Amino acid sequence: MADMMNLQLLFIGGGHMATALIGGLIKAGLPAKQIRVCDPDDAARQRLTETYGVTTLAGITPQTERLDALEGVILAVKPQVLAEVLPDLAAILRPGQWVMSVIAGARLSTLQAGLAEGVAVIRGMPNTPALIGAGITGLVAGEGVSGAQRQQAEAIMASVGEVLWFDDEATLDAVTAVSGSGPAYFFALAEHLTSAAINAGLTPAQARQLVHQTAAGAGQMLRRSDLDAATLRTQVTSPGGTTEAALSVLDQGQLAALIDRAVQSAKDRAGVLSQASDPRTG
Repeated sequence: MADMMNLQLLFIGGGHMATALIGGLIKAGLPAKQIRVCDPDDAARQRLTETYGVTTLAGITPQTERLDALEGVILAVKPQVLAEVLPDLAAILRPGQWVMSVIAGARLSTLQAGLAEGVAVIRGMPNTPALIGAGITGLVAGEGVSGAQRQQAEAIMASVGEVLWFDDEATLDAVTAVSGSGPAYFFALAEHLTSAAINAGLTPAQARQLVHQTAAGAGQMLRRSDLDAATLRTQVTSPGGTTEAALSVLDQGQLAALIDRAVQSAKDRAGVLSQASDPRTG
């Protein structure tokens, strides 16, 4: 982040993901005075100012102070608001500036069509663990994005976790299905495992502690080990033992096929939502 100290940023939207990024950037050393946040909600603006000391705006116009100094804009609004926001952005941005969208389903073509010619566009798909600095983001660059702009976008998202670049935007539908929606899959497993633990005779407090710490420990092993998930699983599974008995039940329920179908369903839905978010298709 050392070479990013002069970066001037504008966030459009001050919700959870924007808040996570602002916190991550400031923690990484970017001065709060170089971050502006535009959000129509009074409470959101007050929270951001009090928590991080950033400048907040209720709206943006071509006359808004210091917009000419911007390098980049992080677009972090709800998908249904995108069509309203793009004309405002088109009015203030100039060639050489860039926009990074973290809006689920908003295609590069939609963003580029709504902005001035020469404004570079990057699309990102982060996930909710970014809220605690443990996220992962898939990024894809539109036409005309420079190497320096790619580095800036990567540094911003790296402030809240890991970053992967993709060449094909269509791949982001799979990223959405795996890492974007993925935390919910693990939460669902923890939810049902907690319920099963209670049914097996543990108290709710005991069940939660056992499940949550087991999930955290297994995740750390996955993250730190050079071994893949399948190998780690076999190391816990003794022939004829308790783990094998449990996994055999999951196999009978075709767990692998269910997960494959679930991810494919999420991927297909991401494609549908991308089309729906494009005002030119409505």
